[in-house]
Amino acid sequence: MRQSVPTGDESELTGVRNFRDVGGLPTVDGRRVRHGVLFRSGHLAQATGDDVAFLESLGLHTVFDFRNRDDMALEGPDAELPGTRNLNMPLSDPAEGAGFWHIVRDGDLAALRELLGDGRAARRMAAAYRKLVLERTAEHSRMLAELTDPEDPAVPALLHCAAGKDRAGTSIAIILLALGVERSAIEEDYLQSNARHRRYKVVRGDGSSGTAIDPAITELLSPLFEARVEYLRIAFDTIEEEWGSVDRYLEEGLGLTPERRARLQERLLTD
Repeated sequence: MRQSVPTGDESELTGVRNFRDVGGLPTVDGRRVRHGVLFRSGHLAQATGDDVAFLESLGLHTVFDFRNRDDMALEGPDAELPGTRNLNMPLSDPAEGAGFWHIVRDGDLAALRELLGDGRAARRMAAAYRKLVLERTAEHSRMLAELTDPEDPAVPALLHCAAGKDRAGTSIAIILLALGVERSAIEEDYLQSNARHRRYKVVRGDGSSGTAIDPAITELLSPLFEARVEYLRIAFDTIEEEWGSVDRYLEEGLGLTPERRARLQERLLTD
């Protein structure tokens, strides 16, 4: 495993949102996640030269990019980090959202009300989190295999999607479950994505963003762009309903054997 240098903090980043080191989170057996080995963020498509230099200083082995082709068409590819492998592993099907983000960018209020009003936005998110658990076992299995490779483990690692909240948030939560991190700490880390400076920046087709967007549209979109603990708990509940326990999910659903799980913990936890 490559050695990582001190991590600095997210204030050093201007074109990358929702970045943080997951280090320091406590496990149920009294250990903690190491600093400098596991990071999460939003996409890197708008990383500045200084951002690239900062990210390069982390000594990253692999960037896991969970975006699909529509995300990349909208935002662009990640900025290249010299010496770092970028592994694109889409966790959502662009066909499911065909045209949706164009409606968001166009600001079509009537269409958004039809799609998201009367609780439909929150239900859309609940369904998405269930699918991330039930339909993406192959991808999450590969992620864990990369992190526990005996010869060339993919750490230090940065995991991101578009906003760094849902697909990356669920994937980080799976890793933290495998490490034995306390459930309350996983939820607390997940909710940090709600900080104003971390939230995904919606940009309309006319270039407007933030307070320039119609408040009615912002309200309709809020269930999509907020990290709500009930979403993450839907993922946890789905694991319990389908596999009966986290341990069975990790071993039977994702192929994380006890030996490989111990290797993951050795690499990512303090003694």
